[in-house]
Amino acid sequence: MALMKMKFTQQRRVRLAQGLWLLSWLEVMCGVLTFCLGVYLKLELLRRAEVMDNSEIHIVPNILMMVGLASIAANWIASRVCQDALDANRFPPWKPFLLAWYMVVPVLCNLLISVVILSYGLQGRLEESLKVGLRNGIRFYKDTDVPGRCFQKETIDRLQMEFRCCGNNNYRDWFEVQWVSNRYLDFTSKEVKDRIRSNVDGRYLLDGVPFSCCNPASPRPCLQRRLIDNNAHYNYEYQTEELNLHPRGCREALTDYYMEMLDSTGPFVLSVLLVQVSVFVSLRFLQTAVEAAMSLEDKEGDSEGYLLEKGVKETLEDFKTNILKMLKFGEVEPEAAAAADKAGDATEKAADPAPSS
Repeated sequence: MALMKMKFTQQRRVRLAQGLWLLSWLEVMCGVLTFCLGVYLKLELLRRAEVMDNSEIHIVPNILMMVGLASIAANWIASRVCQDALDANRFPPWKPFLLAWYMVVPVLCNLLISVVILSYGLQGRLEESLKVGLRNGIRFYKDTDVPGRCFQKETIDRLQMEFRCCGNNNYRDWFEVQWVSNRYLDFTSKEVKDRIRSNVDGRYLLDGVPFSCCNPASPRPCLQRRLIDNNAHYNYEYQTEELNLHPRGCREALTDYYMEMLDSTGPFVLSVLLVQVSVFVSLRFLQTAVEAAMSLEDKEGDSEGYLLEKGVKETLEDFKTNILKMLKFGEVEPEAAAAADKAGDATEKAADPAPSS
């Protein structure tokens, strides 16, 4: 028994074809937007690649770009099928394409679902990637003369100014690294010597931060050095001076930024998925209704369309049987192989010349 069988008049078939044509082009536009969204996410992630430890999160924009391009092609084909659906001469050649189309579209739908799952599931990996990447970026901040790290200082400074953040977790991260290059230190100065000697690793550490940590909203001119010494500045208490520096760490700021983008991706992708499923179901009804009408003497008579020719269980069993047949295709049965060997031996004996007396 067919699943979801419906009766279609000629007028209903025409309306279904017209509506599906519009829906297909809507999905083509959704495919374009999906591809553009993937490109945008990819570029945003590449902009911050220097402060990320791995590229696992790139799987989301990669899938979006691939699905977007495939969706454009698949739904363009669907729109062409709708144009030719009511023409007995032009519709039959589309049947082989429709078989492949029904196999490709479910794959695209599953990929869209995986994008939604990954958008929410990769938050922990994204945060860990930023944690390690920012830690390395701060550590290499001073290495402006080292090949491969020349632009690390500029990257971190621009990042802190753009996202109004400071350090990895907070501004105190800068107290734990030497972020001033040795070429800018006066090693004849007593202060510099004392700071280096006081550190076990021989590093020049100070309770200061780069200029990019300064908060422009602060009414006080920015203080960058001796930040935890209340006596170093007039009318100053470092525990209450919240506006002097950006209060957030850059890991939190970047994680919020990317997760906001990924969170907005979810509803959009689900909307695209809903439209794609509608195209899939509608095209199946249109195909079966048109094929049934073409088999009638009166091509404009009533016909029946359905989603599946049999029930779900029977369809799955048929699908399983067809797959097994395809897997066995080309395999030689043991009986057939034995028969072939016997036939070969008989042929060789017949070909041998009779022994002379």
